[in-house]
Amino acid sequence: MSFFNAPNRIPESYGIRIAVGLIVFFLIMKFANLGHHVELRLLNLFILSGGVHAALKKFRRSHESLNYFRGLVTGVSTAGIGSLIFGIFLFAYMKLAADLMKSIKENEPMGIYLNEYMASFIVVLEGFFSGLLVTFVLLNWVTTDEVSDPQGQAH
Repeated sequence: MSFFNAPNRIPESYGIRIAVGLIVFFLIMKFANLGHHVELRLLNLFILSGGVHAALKKFRRSHESLNYFRGLVTGVSTAGIGSLIFGIFLFAYMKLAADLMKSIKENEPMGIYLNEYMASFIVVLEGFFSGLLVTFVLLNWVTTDEVSDPQGQAH
């Protein structure tokens, strides 16, 4: 069994997939010279939502039950891992390509107060809280066990 199919590694596996999706989207936007369109960052939410939804479905299939709180932990940790990896990538990118950080400092309202550390941290924090919101919303569509069901006896 590979790492990406291990039922006990769902948050890590899907978190890595989310990070790869975010990195690829970032690079496409950068090379298409669309990086200055801040509103296109909303598309990151679709990548994050897709990854969290896939992780929740995988957990439900591999464990045959999914209670609400376990789903919340799985979704938030998946989004957190993906956001953390993406934040690390952005930090490295901003250190290597100073033009991105220079552009942020010149064009963002609070940019003069930012550095690579703070900008990366803000992206990780934004991804974590977006993941919390996305998970909360998705758990209304993913079938979860009733709270009153005895463990191991889902209907």
